[in-house]
Amino acid sequence: MLKVRNLHSGYAELNVLKGVSLHIDEGEIVALVGANGAGKTTLVKTMTGLVRPTGGTVFFNGKDISSEETERIVEAGCSLVPEGRQVFATLTVGENLLLGAYSLRRKEKLGRQDFKRKVRERIDMVHRLFPRLREREEQFAGTLSGGEQQMLAIARALMAGPRLLVLDEPSMGLAPVVVKSIFRVIRQLGDSKMTVLLIEQNARAALRVADRGYVIETGQVLLEGTAAELLANSDVQRAYLGKEYRSIAETE
Repeated sequence: MLKVRNLHSGYAELNVLKGVSLHIDEGEIVALVGANGAGKTTLVKTMTGLVRPTGGTVFFNGKDISSEETERIVEAGCSLVPEGRQVFATLTVGENLLLGAYSLRRKEKLGRQDFKRKVRERIDMVHRLFPRLREREEQFAGTLSGGEQQMLAIARALMAGPRLLVLDEPSMGLAPVVVKSIFRVIRQLGDSKMTVLLIEQNARAALRVADRGYVIETGQVLLEGTAAELLANSDVQRAYLGKEYRSIAETE
C-alpha cells in the first residue's frame, strides 16, 4: 500500500532524512520507533505533503504522491493524526468530527443525502470506539483532558474513511492508563484490517501492538523486522526498551 524509496527531506539547509526506505502492506500495523529527533515526524510530514522531499519517492496505492498536495493525499485515503493532537480547541467535539469528514463527499462522489448518511455512520463508528466522545459531543475540544483530545484526534482522522491511518506519537504526554486504552484501540483497528503506521518514541508499547517495525536513528533506518524480532533484539532493548524490559515483560 505504501512504499517509501530512498527518501531525503528536511528544512532549508538541514537534511533530516537521509535515504529512508520502508513499506507497509495492506492490513498491517507497522511501527516506526526512534528517539526524539531521529526524523520520525519529518518522515510523516514528507509522506503527507506537509514537507517536500529533496530526493526519493513516496508511493501510495501504486501512485507517486511525492509532489501531491496534502488535501489530495487525504482524499486518496491517507489520514494523519498529528503529533500534539492539534484539535480545534474552540469547536465542540461534534464539530471537530464533522471537519474530519470534509473530504468524504468529493472522494466518494456522494450526493447530499448520501453524504449525511455516511457521516452519521462514521460518527456512530467512532463513538463505538471512543464512547467518551459521545458523552462529550457538545463540549469544546479545548476543555477535554489530554487523553480525550487524543481520542478525538484519532476519531477525527477516522471520519475521512482512510485506507492508511498514520499516528504520530499518540502516547505523548499521556498517563500510562490512558496510553493502554489508546493502544488497545489501535490493536482493534488492526484487527479490523485497517492499515496503520504508528510513529512512536514508546518503542515497547508500539511493538507490542505492531506486526512489523522499523528503527530510525539520525534520519536513517537502522533495523527492520517483525515486532517480535525487534522486541528480542538486544540493541533495541538496550537503546529503546530500558534495562528493566525483560523482567517487566515476564510479569505481564
